[in-house]
Amino acid sequence: MLRVFYILFYFVIVFFITANKETQAACTCECVNGRSVPICSSTMDLPPFCSQMCPLNPSQLQPLGRNNLPPLGTRNCEFMQVYNPVTHIYEWKNVCY
Repeated sequence: MLRVFYILFYFVIVFFITANKETQAACTCECVNGRSVPICSSTMDLPPFCSQMCPLNPSQLQPLGRNNLPPLGTRNCEFMQVYNPVTHIYEWKNVCY
């Protein structure tokens, strides 16, 4: 009986440890170059339908890019203007897809 209790206790602890982790959205809708597009952390994630309105982006010169390899699971990286909702301005970010 005590062995059953320990096994049950172990499974309850494991359940609470795995269930209490913060869930992070794998894909989010971001404003990129004036359009709302899904940005996913993995190529295996299903991108959501993005319907939010984005502010107009100012036309600026694109920064010079670095010649480095894109991360695994992506083919190409390029600088794009991504809207930062905290500062309310577009910032140049290296977006890989």
